[in-house]
Amino acid sequence: MEATVDNALEEENIMSASSAYQRALDALDTLHAEDPRRVEVEGQSLPKELWHAGRMSAWLERLEASPDELVRLAVRGQHLQRWQIPRDAYPEGRVGYLTWRRDQGQRAGETTATLMREAGFDEEDAERVARMIRKQGLGRDAGTQAVEDCACLVFLENYFADFSRQVERDHLIRIVRKTWGKMSPQARELALGLPMSDEAREIVEAALRT
Repeated sequence: MEATVDNALEEENIMSASSAYQRALDALDTLHAEDPRRVEVEGQSLPKELWHAGRMSAWLERLEASPDELVRLAVRGQHLQRWQIPRDAYPEGRVGYLTWRRDQGQRAGETTATLMREAGFDEEDAERVARMIRKQGLGRDAGTQAVEDCACLVFLENYFADFSRQVERDHLIRIVRKTWGKMSPQARELALGLPMSDEAREIVEAALRT
């Protein structure tokens, strides 16, 4: 009888955690869907941030066989409401860019943690996800690394081609080299399998040679 009660309690806890996860995920996607920018995907118009979050989650499923709920939420929330504070709200140059990126991570982490607490997660789990989104422990924390890997893969898959036509070649090579240095070996392998134009692939190959 005692074992039966324990099993029932364990199943209840699992169901409760799963419900909290779904509530948090739905809350994130509700905010993503507020992005006024749109993208066309297979003939369907989608909020850009909601589409971006979906690409992040799709890459996570390729990176990890069974990611836990906290990593899933961190990956889903990494770009949260980024459209509300555009890059040009900060000074030009590297310092302005890094400040903007830091502030975006802080803001997305705080908002995601708040949504998680409201959904039923405890403070420890909410703060852990916020740290992943802020990219704390990169290279040491597996969840943070997963967020970074997905962000890099989404960039290379969807933005790199256009970006490469706007940036001077040597600068672009430095960016690719730095991006590559942040990625895990598995993410690098996936990146090399991405379809690229001849010009984009030449940039990547040049970055990896130097």
